[in-house]
Amino acid sequence: MKKIINNLTSFSEHLDAQYGARGTEAREKYEEEFESFKPGVMLQELRREHGMTQEQLASKCGTTKTYISRIENNASDIRLSTLMRIIRKGFGRRLNVSVEN
Repeated sequence: MKKIINNLTSFSEHLDAQYGARGTEAREKYEEEFESFKPGVMLQELRREHGMTQEQLASKCGTTKTYISRIENNASDIRLSTLMRIIRKGFGRRLNVSVEN
């Protein structure tokens, strides 16, 4: 009979090993960078769900394809008011923001 060894690590355990426990400076920096990456991913997913190109979305929102691309690729900081406008004009939706512990 073979013995099965489970070497799986949870994502949280991986983060702890790589960046330290929550509350440490390195981990907080990682968490902050990860959070800043989310809006671009969200925007890209919404755009694809609506079958839109970056150019089509930019046209609806009064911006450029390059700017949409920069947001989606986390190459540009985006103002909250700009993201709200893109979501409203581009997709007819509202953006909700929350604060968590």
